[in-house]
Amino acid sequence: MIPKPPPREGTLGFLYIPPYRIQGISIAGEITCLQIPELDIGFDIGACPRAMLSSKFLAISHGHMDHIGALAYYCSQRKFQGMGTAKIVCDARIEQDIRGMMAGFVNLERQKTPFEVIPLQPDGQVEIKNNIFLRGFPTEHTCPSFGYSIYERRTKLKPEFLEYPQEKLKELKDRGVEITRTLTIPLIAYLGDTQPGPHLIREDVRKAQIVICECTFFEPDHKDRAKIGMHMHVDDVAEWLRVLECEALILIHVSRRTDLNYSRRRFAEVCGQEKAEKVHFMMDFRSQRARYDAQLAAAEAHMATLGQRRGEAEPGGGDEEE
Repeated sequence: MIPKPPPREGTLGFLYIPPYRIQGISIAGEITCLQIPELDIGFDIGACPRAMLSSKFLAISHGHMDHIGALAYYCSQRKFQGMGTAKIVCDARIEQDIRGMMAGFVNLERQKTPFEVIPLQPDGQVEIKNNIFLRGFPTEHTCPSFGYSIYERRTKLKPEFLEYPQEKLKELKDRGVEITRTLTIPLIAYLGDTQPGPHLIREDVRKAQIVICECTFFEPDHKDRAKIGMHMHVDDVAEWLRVLECEALILIHVSRRTDLNYSRRRFAEVCGQEKAEKVHFMMDFRSQRARYDAQLAAAEAHMATLGQRRGEAEPGGGDEEE
């Protein structure tokens, strides 16, 4: 009897929520690693798929193995492939633990892998792209844990100066008059592993365009298990959705024991179909594929329409009169 080949490794979950791609793997107790390529940021590193290496910054939510186990490999491969020094953002409470873990690999390998640790205090921040910042804040889990928000800082002219000519604006600016105001636009919120708490209704979480959070338990009789492990239950997420203003809520950390079809049904039951429409499961490949195919078809139709309009606008592009 010929033995079966080993199972193939799972592909990355993928969602395109314009203008961002969210991709990665998240299975409760096994692996969580996510990436947003447009922002040069990754979140957690329980495993290190090749795509994760392009993330210049890596934000660690907490020290559980399924969220940090491949950190040294990520740092090493970025060096090996000439991609620059890894920048590790973390809760200041676990900075020394991360350094200690990396030091252990120096002893094992007899070589040093370059890396930079950026520890954050609560509400500390670091600029990850021009005018785009990553902010950390405490969450509530079984070990020290952090969530993160990404926001854009935009400078706008104050309303009272909107009608002023450029010459007048320059004159005011030269005189030291503050003619602009700074706006912060929440883009992404990543909660990692957490139980419900005040961090869920922070303004930079509640108003973020995209929110990424765990939902580990779905069965009605598993609420106590969620509390013991300090995880989110679907009922917690349903209540939270009442105040979330996001375009999309991406659920991660679903375990292998939970059927995704059942998860979607339970979510629709407790949240209602309308709210469930903006909820996506990171590892629901079938739904993701259907959604992406629809996006692709819509984009192709739009491009075809634009091409037709350009053709009609060009000289001789329309029908000639007889």
